[in-house]
Amino acid sequence: MSSLIARGSLFDDFFKDLAPGFYVRPLHGDALPQPAQIRVDVNETDQGYTVQAEVPGVAKEDIHVSIDGNVVTLSAEIKQSDTQTSGEKVLRSERYFGAVSRSFQLPADIDDQTAKAKYDNGVLTLTLPKKKAGASQRLTIE
Repeated sequence: MSSLIARGSLFDDFFKDLAPGFYVRPLHGDALPQPAQIRVDVNETDQGYTVQAEVPGVAKEDIHVSIDGNVVTLSAEIKQSDTQTSGEKVLRSERYFGAVSRSFQLPADIDDQTAKAKYDNGVLTLTLPKKKAGASQRLTIE
């Protein structure tokens, strides 16, 4: 197990509050999100669930949603890079690439055939209808 402390940990928050002048943020963009940083709101109705997840700064094509029974997995690929215009000399170039994923379990199975996803202004909205309980089938005993 690694003894390194991840970025955005409790210690970072402590030192940022203790000595804000000495806390160094990345020069480019925001730090890469961690799984707990994908904030989700889950609402339930009789018909299904509505999930709203905050995934700001990520292109729609880089967000993936998978459903397996009652388990929903959200994953996103984060790509941040600097651009250079003509006539400039590059003094520093930084790129951030990474992936973040979060899974959670819902109380009932999801009908993945009719589930829908919409991404607008950094918020992913999932409409997840509950799977209808199939009619029980009586078996003929031979």
